[in-house]
Amino acid sequence: MPTSKVRTGIAALAAMGCLWACREVHMAKREAKETFKTDKEWKETLTPEQYHILRGKGTENAFTGQYYAFKGTGTYLCAACGHPLFSSQKKYDSGTGWPSFWEPLRETAVARAPDHSLGRERTEVLCPVCGGHLGHVFEDGPPPSGLRYCINSAALRFAVQ
Repeated sequence: MPTSKVRTGIAALAAMGCLWACREVHMAKREAKETFKTDKEWKETLTPEQYHILRGKGTENAFTGQYYAFKGTGTYLCAACGHPLFSSQKKYDSGTGWPSFWEPLRETAVARAPDHSLGRERTEVLCPVCGGHLGHVFEDGPPPSGLRYCINSAALRFAVQ
């Protein structure tokens, strides 16, 4: 088999693998676009910072968000749609300057997708309901999960329990 056909076959298999791995997130994003708001409506309902982060996959500066050092007891919700994401009982100070959690409320409370921006592979964390970008998850967190969900304050809203 010629080399170009092998490369094409490998590329096709890699693309199919990504499609399978990302299927849930892509479906959530598509459904969110169909059932939620247009880009214009998001711009009208979110602050410029929230829009930049939630819809534009931006990041706030470290140590500037309202929740990075916040210690209230309750639930963190998606700032765009109100979907419950994290419990304050699973929040910890990672020293990074962003709210950090070692586990979401439940496995399906957040969606994850590969992120190849910035020239390295990371795992993006998204709201499974509206598709909003929340932050990233890393494998350098505390026990028992060993995970650090590094989330932008502007992507969150807090509800007292």
